[in-house]
Amino acid sequence: MLTALLAACSDSAPPGEQQAPEVGYITVQSQSVTLQRELPGRTNPYQIAEVRPQVTGVIKERLFEEGAEVKAGDPLYQIDDRLYRAAVASAQADLARARAASESARLTIRRFERLVEMKAVSQQEHDEARAAYDESAAAVAAAEAALQTARINLDYATITAPIDGRIGRSTVTAGALVTANQAQALTTIRQLDPIYVDLTQSNNELRQLRAAMEAGQLQKVSDDEARVTLLMEDGSQYEHPGALQFAEYSVDEGTGSVALRALFPNPEGNLLPGMFVRARLPEGRRSDAVLVPQKGIARDPRGNATAMLVSADNTAEQRPVVAERAIGNQWLISEGLQAGDKLILEGLQKIRPGAPVRAVELDADQAEPASGDSAPAAAADTAR
Repeated sequence: MLTALLAACSDSAPPGEQQAPEVGYITVQSQSVTLQRELPGRTNPYQIAEVRPQVTGVIKERLFEEGAEVKAGDPLYQIDDRLYRAAVASAQADLARARAASESARLTIRRFERLVEMKAVSQQEHDEARAAYDESAAAVAAAEAALQTARINLDYATITAPIDGRIGRSTVTAGALVTANQAQALTTIRQLDPIYVDLTQSNNELRQLRAAMEAGQLQKVSDDEARVTLLMEDGSQYEHPGALQFAEYSVDEGTGSVALRALFPNPEGNLLPGMFVRARLPEGRRSDAVLVPQKGIARDPRGNATAMLVSADNTAEQRPVVAERAIGNQWLISEGLQAGDKLILEGLQKIRPGAPVRAVELDADQAEPASGDSAPAAAADTAR
């Protein structure tokens, strides 16, 4: 009875097929891809101005609402200006006096010019009259400068906004005595549209990027691709793209990083100073990049990345690869795979290197990983 059953099983399933498990594979292809780097950063105001008085006096009135938007030139505080108005009036009187004296000296010199020709006055008297006129003209210029200074001080009695932006809280109230150029700011104005995002990048990564550019492995991205995208603290993407402004020309001795600065529009005011964000910067375009699903790459006990392939004789081949970084739910493979290779994605647990396999090509939908199968973003570091 048992012998007959074994014989029946032997007839229904040939031994060759039992030893060749079915595996699903995709054909590796190269493609052009723009590589991006995700960097941490913080938001900073585009401009910041600490408002201080430039004349001494008592605050009569605060003219703004705390937290409101202000424009450059808007009045913020009014200082008691009676002394400064009196100084302007005194300077105007001094100027009038100086001009009258200058006019008298001018008329005198005109008379002396005729009398010296007639030898009615000496040359010395004529020269002294000329000197007196020149001195009176200088006195007029000094009086005009004094009047201008008095008017400037009077204008400073009304403290205005130096820039556009959102104004903070006031540190003084009406009746407070303030002094010219004091250390304590009366209030602070921050311009938040646009807004800066200050980033840090490892100097080692920057050197690797430049080396790849020089070796021709990466090409510079176009202006349209060179936009910087921003990720908020909750992981959502900020709706407005930004542009990289500059990179610092020195390396921080403590962290070994380089400072970068990007500029973002902020019309809705969603970005506030001091927020922690992450920015994605395009590094360059690779024309022959090899991208494969993450589930097709495994790790050996030493942590090295490996891939299982279908060889030309339909056996499983294990090959070491270099998984450079994660891009979405795929690995960027810089070494070990090339276009045309058959990468096994399904049935990996049923095969071993060198064993025969029955290969079935997967379509695009089958090659996509299920939800939760993709590796976390932190796995973007280079792995060998």
